[in-house]
Amino acid sequence: MVRVSAVLHVLSVVIMMFALCLLFPLVWSFLLGDAAQTAYDEAILLTASSGVLLWAATRKHRQEMQPRDGFLLVALVYTMLPAFATLPLLFYLPELSFTDAYFEAVSGLTASGGTVLSGLDALPPSINIWRTFLIWLGGMGVIVLAVAILPLLGVGGSQIYKAETPGPMKDTKLTPRIAETAKGLWLVYFMITIACLLAYRIAGMTWLDAMMHAFTTMGLGGFSSHDASYAYWNSPAIEAVAIYFMLLAGINFGTHFLAWRRWSFGPYARDPEAGLYLLVVLGSVLGVATFLLANQTYPDFWTALRFSAFNVISIATTTGYSNADFNLWPIFAPVWMLFLCSFATCSGSTGGGIKMIRARLMARQAVREMTRIIHPRAVIPVKLAGATVENNIIFAILAFILVYNGAIIAMTMLLAASGLDIITAFSAVIASINNTGPGLNKVGPATTFASLNDFQTWICTVAMLLGRLELFSLLVVFTPGFWRR
Repeated sequence: MVRVSAVLHVLSVVIMMFALCLLFPLVWSFLLGDAAQTAYDEAILLTASSGVLLWAATRKHRQEMQPRDGFLLVALVYTMLPAFATLPLLFYLPELSFTDAYFEAVSGLTASGGTVLSGLDALPPSINIWRTFLIWLGGMGVIVLAVAILPLLGVGGSQIYKAETPGPMKDTKLTPRIAETAKGLWLVYFMITIACLLAYRIAGMTWLDAMMHAFTTMGLGGFSSHDASYAYWNSPAIEAVAIYFMLLAGINFGTHFLAWRRWSFGPYARDPEAGLYLLVVLGSVLGVATFLLANQTYPDFWTALRFSAFNVISIATTTGYSNADFNLWPIFAPVWMLFLCSFATCSGSTGGGIKMIRARLMARQAVREMTRIIHPRAVIPVKLAGATVENNIIFAILAFILVYNGAIIAMTMLLAASGLDIITAFSAVIASINNTGPGLNKVGPATTFASLNDFQTWICTVAMLLGRLELFSLLVVFTPGFWRR
């Protein structure tokens, strides 16, 4: 039986921590003298008060969490925190509906990057800082940050970490204590973010833009402070920095962590996903560049390669930046890019989709089944990095793929039934469930999700939540068996 009161007690601590996060844009609002300070004051007061009241109401239920408690906490965190994240937007932009504000906040905390806002260049800088900071927080996972701190309060976090961490092999530990793992991951994440910020500044961004885009590059969420995204600078040097760090953020941060601890590139060579991830993404860059040149979209190969490299890597890594309206490219190219975002990034990265490790294991399972047709009595194990993968993992991945595809079909049909054309409906669901950002047609890179009605916006919001929590972590909470003793 899930102990709801114990879960709510931990949630209260997370909410109070989130109130502290609101101090970040408040400080910037004060330093820059923009007009949004009152919005943050009210948001902090309301968020902190809610956390304190919930803590006081549940303080007698403080105890160690069980595995299923972790799943409920993750579901509550990812649905409740966006409601508090909307507050600065709602207070400063009163014309913004709660539906659109919640979509924007979910897009941030799930590191998706789809937006309903336009006129970004005219917004107070602190509003854009808050949006991009949400991406950075969501990139590694608010829960992982909490796991590093909650043990200090006497609340263990192993079960929470297991529920939130992406990938099919969630039991793998990098250090004996889960809190040490979370701290190590955040340290590596922070260090690479600083390196990204400095690289953007050297390439030509202002310090403020460099900080905001370092947040969204490492979180692999395409929020920008400019409506034109990276076309605002039209700078190959800035695009090259983005390409490098997007590719870096698409690799398992556990691998980065091990490479940092051992001062060795060995973990990258032994990573079962990293090599194939780079091969698929970089191969697609060359293929799309050649395709664009053949269709005379660009006058020469190097121009085609520049725009292909930036946009293909951006979408494949589920970031969502753009430096061109790829919605106007011959249809094969953007559809291939959306296909890539469904599986290209590595498990344990800040990217979305089903992850390369699942795709690789499913390919090997398909080969095994075809081999069995020819050799029915053969014993053919599925191996990864030299180790045999247990059948229960294969079965779990098969179930995941079934639910993933079923969710895409169901939500696409709902959007189509609500009046969207099929390309907009399908691409909006793909972009949302893979936490990618822009889709095609009405939700393409040159537009926003503001054209959707409330029903359609909520469908995309649910898709983003399902994608970030890899479906089962959220759906399991709605099963009757989850609530039985």
